[in-house]
Amino acid sequence: MERRQFLGSLAAASLIPRYAFAQNTPQRLLASVHRQQILPASYPDTEMWSFGSTFPGPLLRARQGDRLAIAVENALPQPTAVHWHGLRLDNAMDGVPGVTQQPIPVGATFDYEFALPDAGTYWYHSHAKSMEQIERGLYGPLIIDESDAPDVDQDITIVVDDIRLEQDGTITGFDNFHDLSHAGRIGNLWLANGQIDPAYPLKRGERVRIRLISAANARVFTLGVQGLEGWVVALDGMPLADPQALPDELVLAPAQRMDLIVDVTTDQNEAFLITFERDGGYAIAHFPVSGPAAAARSGRVILPPNPDYPIDLVQARTATLLIEGGAMGGMRAARVDGEQLDARSLAGRGLFWALNGIAGRPETPLLDLSLGESARIGMANNTAFPHAMHLHGMHFSDVLPDGSLGPLRDTLLLNPQETREIAFQAHNPGNWLFHCHMLAHHQAGMGTWIRVSA
Repeated sequence: MERRQFLGSLAAASLIPRYAFAQNTPQRLLASVHRQQILPASYPDTEMWSFGSTFPGPLLRARQGDRLAIAVENALPQPTAVHWHGLRLDNAMDGVPGVTQQPIPVGATFDYEFALPDAGTYWYHSHAKSMEQIERGLYGPLIIDESDAPDVDQDITIVVDDIRLEQDGTITGFDNFHDLSHAGRIGNLWLANGQIDPAYPLKRGERVRIRLISAANARVFTLGVQGLEGWVVALDGMPLADPQALPDELVLAPAQRMDLIVDVTTDQNEAFLITFERDGGYAIAHFPVSGPAAAARSGRVILPPNPDYPIDLVQARTATLLIEGGAMGGMRAARVDGEQLDARSLAGRGLFWALNGIAGRPETPLLDLSLGESARIGMANNTAFPHAMHLHGMHFSDVLPDGSLGPLRDTLLLNPQETREIAFQAHNPGNWLFHCHMLAHHQAGMGTWIRVSA
């Protein structure tokens, strides 16, 4: 189905529904099946799995220093679990079946509760059968406001995604071996906040915070803005000490986030959020602009920092991570549960990728660290496809060629045949998953873990 045939077909809808959380106030979040109009009105609606009977799920909002207490009730036809992506939280609340909790059975409820030490832009999503459950709609944005929030006229959250739909509105094609062994599940329709080209009205001269979240299964978005000028002020929830002028292209891999603070500078009646594709740029969201010409505010905004955990590169423990497999990758064999299997046998189990020669989560961790230790992981992508490597529970920095540290992130895009090194301080005790957030790749073998002992 061609994306462009739908542009402009839907009227703008309201912003994502919002739940606000007071400290220690428990809330109920129902995971269930509902139907929602995703395609234009002349097409059938779509059966979605969602939180709060809306796709995306409701925007959860709290303040830095609060506690989030939420009971997730499972009314789905499958077990599920919720991962609070990017939050540096208690390990038992991380929401990973087989690592931190058992999946929530059908008809059961799991109580999540944890502190919120960091402000920023995060999101929550299923971590059970993730490729299917996230594609079906089990995700939503999570915003933690700063105690001293920046002065902006609007704060807009936009979750970008792509979804693979048939013309009858159905979601199909899970466990497709092509998806598992190639780039992952790429959709045929781009969405912003679950809609086709939604509109968010602005006024000339306004200063606006735009929070971008990628919930894509595998697509690496290359985005741009037109009619707005400003800065990138945070990546993956973590403020930049030195905000960067807005570039022409914003690369957003699956699970990554990016905060922009922009001024409405256009003299036209619309501004745009654009996705750049092979055949050109297309609006994925637009901003009707009204009002008389107005002078924009002067000066960039620097967000207050989150708690810092300094990284000691000199004394850091080291590990390497070799990424192999996939189509055109040439991986001949890998170990599964201690057994060496050839490529044909691996494919028979739906396994196409390996980390350090192991397909699937190994019994022993990649690193076994003591609380407070620093670690460095050198990664080599010996495959034909990009990978979005995500570490749970802690943020890391890219170790740059000159030995300095890049900004903190929780998800790093590693391009084909690229080598990168990350470093972090092991400040959060527990067993933490480290995996590719191209969800088909994780399902097909790309997952390991790190232990931090108190």
